Amino acid sequence: MTLPKGFGAGGGAGATSADVERMIGRRVENMGGLITLSYIAAWLATFGGTAAGYFYYPWAYPTNSGHFAFIVLTIVESVGYLFCMKVTQEGSNKKSNGMMAIVMGSIAAGTLYISIFVGF
Repeated sequence: MTLPKGFGAGGGAGATSADVERMIGRRVENMGGLITLSYIAAWLATFGGTAAGYFYYPWAYPTNSGHFAFIVLTIVESVGYLFCMKVTQEGSNKKSNGMMAIVMGSIAAGTLYISIFVGF
């Protein structure tokens, strides 16, 4: 990996994790909370977008279509969250599986609750 001037040992030596950390500013292993908050915000935004269809435009956005879109988008967001967390936690000593299970389980339960009880 080629580093900018001022980083690394110089010559053809590779970058150490400390060099990469200095360039980035923070290690990605420490960003699990930020990724989790982003995932929750994305899910809330998805609900907000489909809720506009449920409540403000019911003649143009049928409830069944809104539920389908909400469920599919939630699945896409969940897969993205899972990949982001697994890639950032790869090779680290962090134990994020419990947090991921709680958050994804809560989102799944919220999605099912909303799809079953909202709009009908």
